[in-house]
Amino acid sequence: MSLRRHVFNARRKKNMRDAVKVVGKFVTAKKSKEASAALPDLYQAIDKAAKNGTIKPNTAARMKSRLSKQVSALTK
Repeated sequence: MSLRRHVFNARRKKNMRDAVKVVGKFVTAKKSKEASAALPDLYQAIDKAAKNGTIKPNTAARMKSRLSKQVSALTK
């Protein structure tokens, strides 16, 4: 059972990290439209990881807050 859970958690964590990297690349390249378009996918990946206990809810909220703050800073 723990191996199965490990596989699921690793997959969720990888999806989440990949989504964070995509948004991060857009932010560093100062592409605000692409970063804004990638945010819903990022939120979905983070929320799924938090819902299933892969990461804690406060960690998910903190990640979403920090990344959305970076994206919104681009539009100003």
